[in-house]
Amino acid sequence: MTTPTPTLTILAVPKAFHGHIGVIQRNAIASWTNLRPRPEIRLYGTEDGMAEAAASLGVCHETEIARNEFGTPMLDDLLTRAREFTQTPLLCYVNGDIILLQEFLDAMTAVHKKFRQFLGVAYRLNIGLDEPIDFANSGEEKLRREILPKGAAGNPTAIDLFVFPPNTYVNVPALVLGRAWFDQWLIKDARARKVPVVDITRVARAIHQNHEYLHIDGGQQGAYWGEEARRNLAIYGGVPHTHTLLDASHELLEDGRIRPVHFRRESAAVRRLFWKAFVQPTMGIRRKLGFSRSVVKKDSTANA
Repeated sequence: MTTPTPTLTILAVPKAFHGHIGVIQRNAIASWTNLRPRPEIRLYGTEDGMAEAAASLGVCHETEIARNEFGTPMLDDLLTRAREFTQTPLLCYVNGDIILLQEFLDAMTAVHKKFRQFLGVAYRLNIGLDEPIDFANSGEEKLRREILPKGAAGNPTAIDLFVFPPNTYVNVPALVLGRAWFDQWLIKDARARKVPVVDITRVARAIHQNHEYLHIDGGQQGAYWGEEARRNLAIYGGVPHTHTLLDASHELLEDGRIRPVHFRRESAAVRRLFWKAFVQPTMGIRRKLGFSRSVVKKDSTANA
């Protein structure tokens, strides 16, 4: 039987495979290998346990990637290398803790049929997961049945998934991966060049496994406001969160249609104002009356 030709190349720069982060990164990569047609998958870096994880999961391991003086991998070098070898029509950069299910690949295939050039993105679904998932057997069924329904919708500033044709980004500045603002720069640059930014969240979310930030000096605060993050912010434009998932130009609908989106940022501002002015001040009494749970759930999915 002929093996289907891959339509997607996935790039990732995982952290060291230690403890909990090692478990969830294996979960993520295993989910990518379960997509059909199976993507080409390349892990970049020399972090502890990466070579062993790549070998056990049957994916490619690349040790060469440019780093700054802090040892952090560079986005421009990663995409330059990818353009040199990629044979698939689509390229994906995804964080190493993101589970992808078949609807993700189906969604990106549908978008590519509509647009020759585009950037595909998705909101997170944040889940708590401490154990390995066996995607080769019944692991995905358990994930869908028991874990995903408990997930919490991510906010528009958390962007972990990017899909685009290989030649979409050819002039990338010296942004570092794994620190704030490189992700939002990708949206900003696409919008500036009138490349459609397509949100696929209605069809497929980026399933994010929650974790600590022990690999970064200063933890999560360091990831957003440390020296490397400040350098990224200067390249990005100096003003935080000017280009987030609220700035997508299009969205993929459940029926396969793609439509332009307008006034997302303004609508989100109105929702935040309503929340602060009317919902938060009455939260105590709503809780006593048993109403707060439904209100909170409704607000948590407002970014979808």
